[in-house]
Amino acid sequence: MRRWREKIRASTPLHVVGLAEMLAIFGLIASLIYLLSFFGIAFVQSIVSSSDDDEDFLVGSGRPAPAQAPAPAPPAPCSLLGSPAAAPEKMPEEDEDIVASVVAGKIPSYVLETKLGDCRRAAGIRREAVRRITGRQIEGLPLDGFDYDSILGQCCELPVGYVQLPVGIAGPLLLDGQRFYVPMATTEGCLVASTNRGCKAIAESGGAFSVVLRDGMTRAPVARFPTARRAAELKAFLEDPANFETLSMVFNRSSRFARLQGVQCAMAGRNLYMRFTCSTGDAMGMNMVSKGVQNVLDFLQDDFPDMDVISISAAVNWIEGRGKSVVCEAVIKEEVVKKVLKTNVQSLVELNTIKNLAGSAIAGALGGFNAHASNIVTAIFIATGQDPAQNVESSHCITMLEPVNDGKDLHISVTMPSIEVGTVGGGTQLASQAACLDLLGVKGANRESPGSNARLLATVVAGGVLAGELSLLSALAAGQLVKSHMKYNRSSKDMSKVAS
Repeated sequence: MRRWREKIRASTPLHVVGLAEMLAIFGLIASLIYLLSFFGIAFVQSIVSSSDDDEDFLVGSGRPAPAQAPAPAPPAPCSLLGSPAAAPEKMPEEDEDIVASVVAGKIPSYVLETKLGDCRRAAGIRREAVRRITGRQIEGLPLDGFDYDSILGQCCELPVGYVQLPVGIAGPLLLDGQRFYVPMATTEGCLVASTNRGCKAIAESGGAFSVVLRDGMTRAPVARFPTARRAAELKAFLEDPANFETLSMVFNRSSRFARLQGVQCAMAGRNLYMRFTCSTGDAMGMNMVSKGVQNVLDFLQDDFPDMDVISISAAVNWIEGRGKSVVCEAVIKEEVVKKVLKTNVQSLVELNTIKNLAGSAIAGALGGFNAHASNIVTAIFIATGQDPAQNVESSHCITMLEPVNDGKDLHISVTMPSIEVGTVGGGTQLASQAACLDLLGVKGANRESPGSNARLLATVVAGGVLAGELSLLSALAAGQLVKSHMKYNRSSKDMSKVAS
């Protein structure tokens, strides 16, 4: 300001700048740059530091570290206790060492239960080893809330958790004068609702009735001989009534419930097909009959040392039956067909002929002359702890429909020759499955009448199939199938919004 006043007095233009003024201006600009640099660097450093902290947090939570920070992220710990959503807990150092040994192949996973003496701990360690080997979290598979001791040595090996399945109830199923509420474990929408509708139609028509035609588990070994003559000699020995008592004594040593009922034989060249049938009490009896057959084969080997056992399992179960052979039937009144099933008798009869009988024959079906028997069989099997693999033979079914009472009412029946079920052993003793058996009133062994609980369960399975067949055929005849599945078997979520 002083220099500007001197310029004004001397009539010197203000824009003319001398050397001293230039130095002053330069000093002012340099001072400003210094101040900006001082405060600006501190501000930038604070931002960078905050960003680094955020990245460290992300790395710690499982995200991969950036290229300039090669330090590996620690593995996400397996939640051995609590739900997957709970805060992860550090594994004990001893368990960490065992997991590392399993991952490295030094300790076989299948010996964990024996070595540790703790089935729950063994499942948790095996689960963590699988997670580290595969790199998959499997968080949605629950670990806690299951009794792993109950499956040791009889239900499932190498467990790492358990699968949850919803159980629905169809009923009441009015069968042989009793009301049953049928448990069905399934993930298929519409199945329980459809079976339930069939139960309603049966109940409103007076109920269904069943008869157990046969009750015997079978094994059918195949033996090969050097000549057909030798195979025929064994066939004659097995079929001779004078030898049955001896064979029974040898066979029955396998169990206090197994009782040999008979042996049938057939030949093909030098191969002999033997079919042993025995009663098994309330057990399904697969292992029971296998042990009995093995006892007999070992006994026969002394007199027939040239016998070569090729297989211990081959069967013709559609004709001869296996397990429980059951027929279940009902007469559905005309008004119920119209009101509950929304169709008519003639349409149902025609559809069954075209689809279940002629259609299955054209498809080359063997034992599959039905609409969807295996759906109901499998759902009841899983709910009640049956062996799901037996679904194949147990689902053999022929469904018959015909008009009765001058064509006004509908007679429907299902014939199922190989329902393989039990109420003791296997998965039937697990808590959830035992509860479903108890709901049906068939839990465990019947002490007063051995085998009656298993036979009753077989009739319930057949009754459930009868209800399911009736409802599905009605839905097809009335054109309701697609509509019902769109209602009960599709998510109500707007998938376009989910995708976006």
